[in-house]
Amino acid sequence: MKRGVRYKCLSALLLSLMVLTSCSSNTIDDFASNDGYDKKTGTVQDSESNESGLDGAGATSMAKIAKEDIKVGVLHISDPAEGSGYSYTHDLGIQGMQENLGLSDDQIVRKLNVVDNDATAISKAIQECIDEGCNVIFTTSWGYMETTANMAEQYPDIYFSHGTGYMSNGENFNNYFGRIYQARYLSGIVAGMNTKTNKIGYVAAMDSTNSEVTGGIDAFAMGVYAVNPDAVIYVKVTNSWYDPVAEKEAAEELLNMGCDVMAQHCDTPYPQTLAQEKGVYGVGYNSDMSKETPDSCLCSVIWNWSAYYTSAVESIIDGTWDGSNYFGGMSEGLVDITNLADFCAEGTQEKVDEARAKILSGSFNVFDGVIKTNDGGTVGEEGKSLDDATITGGINWYFKNVIVLD
Repeated sequence: MKRGVRYKCLSALLLSLMVLTSCSSNTIDDFASNDGYDKKTGTVQDSESNESGLDGAGATSMAKIAKEDIKVGVLHISDPAEGSGYSYTHDLGIQGMQENLGLSDDQIVRKLNVVDNDATAISKAIQECIDEGCNVIFTTSWGYMETTANMAEQYPDIYFSHGTGYMSNGENFNNYFGRIYQARYLSGIVAGMNTKTNKIGYVAAMDSTNSEVTGGIDAFAMGVYAVNPDAVIYVKVTNSWYDPVAEKEAAEELLNMGCDVMAQHCDTPYPQTLAQEKGVYGVGYNSDMSKETPDSCLCSVIWNWSAYYTSAVESIIDGTWDGSNYFGGMSEGLVDITNLADFCAEGTQEKVDEARAKILSGSFNVFDGVIKTNDGGTVGEEGKSLDDATITGGINWYFKNVIVLD
């Protein structure tokens, strides 16, 4: 992969890749996750007693919508034009969906910088989408979840789809996410092969109460351990999905303590840009961050949200929407890592290829067997893998080589 490509050129390339990938993506009913997570109790519920509405897929009363009548609303936590992070990647997915399905620009409505911890602001943004004629609404941030659920109840004829989280109603409101832990594991191998200090930094949006973030850290840490059992992952939590100041401060703290590879689950590229300034390596997230840091980015963990957005809107057009949740992975083209930098340590590509083949074959599922945690305990059972419900809502522990800073 060539480094230093300009923003527009890379955007066009990624968009083209999304179009190609999503053409072979499965429809949403193929990747339903029918178990849920109760945030109040911290427990995973089975589908029969699931109070959060994650019921099994089935026929719904929702009417299909002709392509020319589709109007899609999208809520973003930041402005996609500002960088390489979460909103930027989701918007590439929306662009890919628009191109795949041949929708016009006036069929897409974007609401930018919608704070995800302000129910009033979220409701206002969703209501504006509805007032502007949107009949399909994607809300992309975790904090939008409960307000989206409430609005879906108020507007049962409008399709609502929430990214991350766990709530849905099996009718006009579903949930979508992916097996990002697969790509995280591969990126951990890259980090473990390239650290020299055996200190790896990780800027995390949320603490162990959030399974999405914690599961990603654990998968990354397990990838590191697989190739370098002496390395330690130091985690600094910002307690915000989007906070440029906190993300910069967290990255600086980790770099100052000697971390020579920086990974992240946060929206800004600060962990990467500061790593390059300090002359150490980085592992980007959401999109290919080598465009900001061509001299330090080993690889990036990336999403191809177009794979989902295309299948979701297509199912509404052709009448196959069934209200089920989406949980795709590498085999569906939803998640992956970018090509490795040419300055990666010798043997890195071979280790990544080996692990990738096992994941794609189904012989390795990352969270397999008995797993040791950093408090001396264990999770999992010999010969078994953690199920989807546990991975998405029940990972509240850290792998044994993780240290969380105060």
